[in-house]
Amino acid sequence: MGGMGEDGRVTDNGRLVLAGAPIGQAGDVSPRLREALETADVVAAEDTRRLRRLASDLGAEIGGRIVSYYDANEVARAAELLDVLQAGYTVLVVTDAGMPGVSDPGYRLTRLAVDAGITVTSLPGPSAVTTALAISGLPSDRFCFEGFPPRKQGERTRRLAALAAEERTMVFFEAPHRLAASLAAMAEAFGADRPAAVCRELTKTYEEVRRGGLGELAEWAAQGVKGEITVVVAGHVQEALEPVIEDLVAEVARREEAGVPRKHAIVDVAKAAGIPKRDLYDAVHRA
Repeated sequence: MGGMGEDGRVTDNGRLVLAGAPIGQAGDVSPRLREALETADVVAAEDTRRLRRLASDLGAEIGGRIVSYYDANEVARAAELLDVLQAGYTVLVVTDAGMPGVSDPGYRLTRLAVDAGITVTSLPGPSAVTTALAISGLPSDRFCFEGFPPRKQGERTRRLAALAAEERTMVFFEAPHRLAASLAAMAEAFGADRPAAVCRELTKTYEEVRRGGLGELAEWAAQGVKGEITVVVAGHVQEALEPVIEDLVAEVARREEAGVPRKHAIVDVAKAAGIPKRDLYDAVHRA
């Protein structure tokens, strides 16, 4: 019994395994999860009933002890599970959906395990964050996850105001009954025309993706929305300062007076300003 250290040697401590649970379809989980459910000494579940249903769907028999691990008992339970890990046992953490620690219990225990030198690994699985980002149609090369917006209006307004200049695509979770208010607040903070996508019931039978400006989406959500919600919002785009063509023409003239051939001056000035040289050429000759 014992975990595997970073240098490959067996340690006396146990092993913490963070497992991705399906966000809708049981078949989306890692095949390794079935084995982990059967072999882990302790399975810590956000909802023990959902855990048993998932095990049944996967045809797995949970071999270890099952304990609850959710928001209300996370602090106390994390300390208990650390004792289990330090005794040399394997603890598997499974949340209702997605990866533990991503707006779900898991971070506190992971932090305690890391600080204690215990091996922490994962069984990669579905995540609503990356799934929504991928199908949103919005830029995905740089993004940030902002979790659930604050419930209180004042706190939400301040949080969103602080994100108004964020250039990365932003991903939020939101409860269906708060969606309309949050989208309206985002439209106020980011602009009604800011592109966004509301992803509902991802991977499930009634999956729906609504794309449009935040103002338009807020009006749609005001009619009532159900299901698990992930919101993807485009980042702030710095408005390009279009060069005034008269200033560029004047710059060409100054370079000509300094002895630079007009053709070369036009090419250099157009390149520096980021405009087609033909446009500047035509403007110089009109002048």
